[in-house]
Amino acid sequence: MKKLWVKVDPWNKKLVTTALESGADAVWVPEGHAQEVKALGLIQVVAPDGDLVPGKDVPEVTITGADQEEEVVRLAREKPVVVRTLDWTIIPLENLVARCDNLFVEVGDPDAARTFLGVLEKGVAGLVVTTSDPGVIKAIARLTKEASPPVELTAARITRVRSLGMGDRVCVDTCTNMGLGEGMLVGNSSGGLFLVHAESLENPYVAPRPFRVNAGPVHAYIRVPGGKTKYLGELAAGDEVLAVNHKGHTRPLVVGRVKVESRPLMLVTAEAQGREIATILQNAETIRLTHPNGQAVSIVALKPGDEVLAALEEAGRHFGHKIQETILEK
Repeated sequence: MKKLWVKVDPWNKKLVTTALESGADAVWVPEGHAQEVKALGLIQVVAPDGDLVPGKDVPEVTITGADQEEEVVRLAREKPVVVRTLDWTIIPLENLVARCDNLFVEVGDPDAARTFLGVLEKGVAGLVVTTSDPGVIKAIARLTKEASPPVELTAARITRVRSLGMGDRVCVDTCTNMGLGEGMLVGNSSGGLFLVHAESLENPYVAPRPFRVNAGPVHAYIRVPGGKTKYLGELAAGDEVLAVNHKGHTRPLVVGRVKVESRPLMLVTAEAQGREIATILQNAETIRLTHPNGQAVSIVALKPGDEVLAALEEAGRHFGHKIQETILEK
């Protein structure tokens, strides 16, 4: 997830408040103002007397040649580095983005922010907003929070649906409503995750709960920001999960509550690109997967040959991180 820092120098209480309201991850203020920021809200402070000390915890490098470029690569192995240059056409930002993470750049307008966030389809790790215009801070904040890499989805053909016994299933309630064609990626194996649709549709049984995905049992994997996965049973309030729509667009959502209840379960298996993938879901009409056209389909209506959306990957997982290792999951 991209980081947003707002630099407020000279001190300006209104800009700090704007940063807080815009969801900034940190504010950068002059010495002597760290406690004033803390009095306004809980946020990380970059300052000589703050949580992160400029120069020590956050190196700042002005690039004028290849030597400084190498210094940035070295420093960024361990710390966030704020990079400046008089002309990005002389030292292309692509060089640095390709070689290191933890790269932050200063930005003062939304167009430049959009460019920095999209470099090499990876983008910088974060932006340091330097404008004194509250409206621009809010605009760049929106761009930053929406800069979540897309997920490649593929059509998986249903091969079997079978009812199971009871198990502990997890409803993931987020702090944001999801729309039609949107949900979360869940599965028995990280190599094949199904797009489980949010409870955003009208039905005769319960009122829509567009903030919720009835995701599956506690053992299942769920995709979270940063290309990682977690077990559903590990989630708790305050965590982030990845919302995905049928076009592969993603956005991070904050978990507000996790409900674990004993419910009857159903096994769903499918074939995608020559291999079998599977997930387990609650056996109920209100639980839905997602057709390639974005329409939700109840799992009790699934039959062999139907197509639903899934995300595939080759690598295994170790503590939620991709690894190149032979792992067999059945």
